[in-house]
Amino acid sequence: MRRENQRLADLLRDEQANILRGWTAEYQSYADGRGLTRDLQAQQESILRELEAGVRADGDADNFGGPAWQRLRDVLAQLSNDRAAQGETADVTSGFVLALKRPVFDGLQRQGGSAVEGQIDALWLISALADRMAQWTVANYQKTREDIIVRQQHELMELSTPVIKLWDGVLAVPLIGTLDSSRAQMVMESLLERLVETGSELAIIDITGVPTVDTLVAQHLMKTVTAIRLMGAESIISGIRPQIAQTIVHLGIDLQGIVTKSTLADALRTAMRMTGHTVARDAS
Repeated sequence: MRRENQRLADLLRDEQANILRGWTAEYQSYADGRGLTRDLQAQQESILRELEAGVRADGDADNFGGPAWQRLRDVLAQLSNDRAAQGETADVTSGFVLALKRPVFDGLQRQGGSAVEGQIDALWLISALADRMAQWTVANYQKTREDIIVRQQHELMELSTPVIKLWDGVLAVPLIGTLDSSRAQMVMESLLERLVETGSELAIIDITGVPTVDTLVAQHLMKTVTAIRLMGAESIISGIRPQIAQTIVHLGIDLQGIVTKSTLADALRTAMRMTGHTVARDAS
């Protein structure tokens, strides 16, 4: 084992309690005075333990992606995943790791001794390692945050495109907001799946809440209607306001053969007629 690794490993073992106390105090400056939760304390101890193990395996900062640091990387990945899920910021998360530098520096200075060169090498080793640990943590944090954002966007998109069963054989999809390619694809997939699940023969697509209809939106609607027909069902497009009707005519979009209605109420009446249902007033 290299001299600087031996010196640092022994310090991490012998001064563990002092380093943990100093690490906690230093971290509070990054976190506006907040203390450590039990989970964070446990991760702190795990990081210190796996750091010592990697140093004793003669690992160095230049090879942080190597096998000597695998368990340490796993602990840091769990740390960043937890912090991202809890909504902690990236700078505070990386600051938690970087706060390890000061107490280790202090410990090496307390060791002193005549081997000044070995002390400098050990200082450089922990400084480089802490930097690489922080970089790894932030990179994993960013990936986790991106995954969370993508999942949330997907969930919001699903909530914004509900497929509602009105009665046996009839579904409705009320669309609100901009209809882009990804959302239109989700509408089509969700609607087709529900058609199969419910055995419905008619779907009402209501675009009352869609602010504008351009060529792209019209193409998405046409594709959805075509897919519905291929499934052996029919469709009604409702919410065709005067402005939208003029836009469709101006764009030269052909909706021939597609049942369209100006309001959802008109679409419901048409759907009842197409499915052989009637509404009667209660005589009482």
